[in-house]
Amino acid sequence: IPAIILIGVVIFQSLFIVQEISQAIVLQFGDPKKIVTKAGLNFKLPFIQNVVYYDSRVLNLDPAQEEVILRDQKRIVVDSIVRYMIKDPLKFFQTTRTELALNDRLGRIVNSSVRGVIAQYQLNDLLSDDRDKIMAEIFENVREDQDTFGIEIVDLRLKRTELTPEVQSNVFDRMRTEREREANLLRAEGQEISQKIKAT
Repeated sequence: IPAIILIGVVIFQSLFIVQEISQAIVLQFGDPKKIVTKAGLNFKLPFIQNVVYYDSRVLNLDPAQEEVILRDQKRIVVDSIVRYMIKDPLKFFQTTRTELALNDRLGRIVNSSVRGVIAQYQLNDLLSDDRDKIMAEIFENVREDQDTFGIEIVDLRLKRTELTPEVQSNVFDRMRTEREREANLLRAEGQEISQKIKAT
């Protein structure tokens, strides 16, 4: 019975399963020995080798929102989202090891690119058809670093671009002033027409 139990433990320690949504790296004392990208049952050396799994699906990265000063000196808050896939598990393991570490490093790269590109444009550009061109430029800048991490950037979008609370307040005050001026002008014209009608 002990022999059967021992054989069972050895077999259990020798087998590992890679799911269809995963890819794996077999490590021996922290050193990568084998990469498995196809789903199925696989073997490893019992007790001295362990397995690290990475997702092979499209993953999301949501960097912290960034405050950017535009070319026309307006301040806006930009919130972006990145979708990526782990294409080279070995390089990913060697450079970042975990998705959390990648999110931190790639998030800083994305925010830096967003700041660098958007700062060259005015607010009206972000609200016009140029928005797609701006996003494409940011996308290409971020893609330059994808091979470093063994990933493929699938998509990059600006989820939200809005004025900072201070600028919003100034814009609303200016809009309110303009509407009040228009209202006063209409009232004055109405009173003038009223006076003419009464005089007639």
